[in-house]
Amino acid sequence: MTGLEAASVACALAAAVLFAIAGVTQQQTAAAVPEGGNLVTRLLRNPRWWGGTVSDTAGYGLQIAALALGSVLIVQPLLVSSLLFALPLAAYFGGYRLTRGTWMLAAALCVSLAIFLLVGNPAAGTVDAAATRWAVPLGAVLAVTAVAVALGSTPRLTAGVRAALLGAAGGLLYGVVAAFTKHVTDLFEDGFGAVLTSWQVWVLAAAGIGGYYIQQRAFQVGPLSASLPALTIGEPLGAVFLGMVVLGERLQVGGAGLILVGAAVLVMLTTTVALSRVEAPTTQTVTTPATAPPPENPHRR
Repeated sequence: MTGLEAASVACALAAAVLFAIAGVTQQQTAAAVPEGGNLVTRLLRNPRWWGGTVSDTAGYGLQIAALALGSVLIVQPLLVSSLLFALPLAAYFGGYRLTRGTWMLAAALCVSLAIFLLVGNPAAGTVDAAATRWAVPLGAVLAVTAVAVALGSTPRLTAGVRAALLGAAGGLLYGVVAAFTKHVTDLFEDGFGAVLTSWQVWVLAAAGIGGYYIQQRAFQVGPLSASLPALTIGEPLGAVFLGMVVLGERLQVGGAGLILVGAAVLVMLTTTVALSRVEAPTTQTVTTPATAPPPENPHRR
């Protein structure tokens, strides 16, 4: 391994750790806000939440550095390992232990996602397309996102299912951001005027802000073991869908490779659903003899 490759690996692993710290910190602060309360206001006033945001930003900076120093084939699988750092951190600070089954589900999700990203990595298509080509596919993604948000806001569902639905919705919006990023980045070469007058910029900004808010809602309503896996797979699935349907990207695999990618998607979905059913242990209040009511006298009328 060359010096640059070693530096790329170090940056990618450091980014994964920072993403994990950010996720755990923000989930704990969001979960402390009652659902009836003003989530945004409470989070903005919480220094710990801002610490998680700083960790998130630093992680993205290291991710960019890792990609600049090394191949995406090295960086992407290492970034996916963020989930394997986040879950034990959440368990440690939450005062519970992860079961062997949870570890196996998380590992299977990471491996399948890495296979999906690397083996199914789509060939580049056009940078952008006309608004008419975006309308139906983008509308479909936003419709699925809206349904997931509506279901995730339903109190009668379990906390894990709600967190997974909201996490998936946030991930899909991040996928929209990814699909528009290349075109918006290229616009800066034409000056800020071209950036500010482009509709794609405002769609990207709205999707990014919306995705971040829904991510915090997912953290608020349920455990990290449910929200983070759904968020993790939602982004690449949304981005690949828009890239293939709108931008003309194509998977660079066929035959056995295509079967492998399909199997990876199936494992990703299955493990995410399974993780959404993993609930963190809760502490039950036990009535002590000192506070317990006296036994009823059987002869009393």
